[in-house]
Amino acid sequence: MDNILFKPVKIGKYELPNRIFMSPMTRSRADNPENKATPLIAEYYEQRSTAGLIITEGSQVSPQAAGYINTPGIYSAAQVEGWKLTTQAVHKNKGHIFCQLWHVGRMSHPDFHGGNLPVAPSAINPHDHSFTAEGFKDTVTPRALSIPEIHGITQEFLRAAENAVAAGFDGVEIHSANGYLFHQFFTNCSNNRTDEYGGSHENKARFFFETLAAIGGAVGFERVGVRLNPSAHGFFGITIDKETIPTFEYIVERLNDYPKLAYLHLVEPMVPVDNVPYAEKEIAKHFRPRYKGKLIINCGFRFSSAIRVIEDDLADAVAFGHAFISNPDLVERIRHGIDWSRWDDKTFYTTGNKGYTDYPRAT
Repeated sequence: MDNILFKPVKIGKYELPNRIFMSPMTRSRADNPENKATPLIAEYYEQRSTAGLIITEGSQVSPQAAGYINTPGIYSAAQVEGWKLTTQAVHKNKGHIFCQLWHVGRMSHPDFHGGNLPVAPSAINPHDHSFTAEGFKDTVTPRALSIPEIHGITQEFLRAAENAVAAGFDGVEIHSANGYLFHQFFTNCSNNRTDEYGGSHENKARFFFETLAAIGGAVGFERVGVRLNPSAHGFFGITIDKETIPTFEYIVERLNDYPKLAYLHLVEPMVPVDNVPYAEKEIAKHFRPRYKGKLIINCGFRFSSAIRVIEDDLADAVAFGHAFISNPDLVERIRHGIDWSRWDDKTFYTTGNKGYTDYPRAT
């Protein structure tokens, strides 16, 4: 089928064959003491390597960054070796893959840290749940990071990006969305600091831009993408107020200072925000005029809406999440107009191949 989703697109230094990207999704299959990616994880991504670009599940940049069981890391030598299986499998099929770099901040739990508190911009409990080895547990009030610790986490992200390149990834995506650490700095509901990392839009974004500059300086900005979720509300402790969207406008507009940045990855509202004061209901439409680089949009798209958002010049590519879980051949199904299989959400975060690598391809 001839449509705009199959028009090649240049992302960073790469010419990609289509605009059907695979969204980052936690799948909890790194069930080993090293939290390293496994041959099963490599098989999963290889099955989906016809995507124009794969963005992996979040990979923690340090032990402190973890907040969910069985998620892979990218901070140790063993983890680098584990991820090489995936990058080699995807590249064998001429695919492209970025590693999403992740620190969950206050969404973690003391169970992951020998009883020590998770860290955050400020000591504010998100009043949500963390997925531990003993099931979901209530989050706790985190410990506020010191300024030297913030600088240290920037260095952890830098080392993780270098590790990702060593593992064969084509680039990295900084996970600064969905209520995790960078996002926690952006919002008043989680950041009440009075130093240079809180208060103004510039201060709330300072940690993020310091980290972006460090990573881009080390691996090249053309290998770096950024994910933001401006209208996140009502989950992971994030609530919108009158400063939220202006803060994200500041961040997005300032990203134009990095013209070689591979892409900006935005998320449409993940839950309805029609009745939420100050929320922005149409993220691509609102932010597209503010950003000059390549823009990926994500969340809830189907065949027709994906075509429309690109034809309307509101995005350059669309990232599909759940659809890629149950349709390893999603690109081929879109190309030939084949119905999409439904996913089984009971197997999203389990172990083994069921609901992971056993979804059938269309005949």
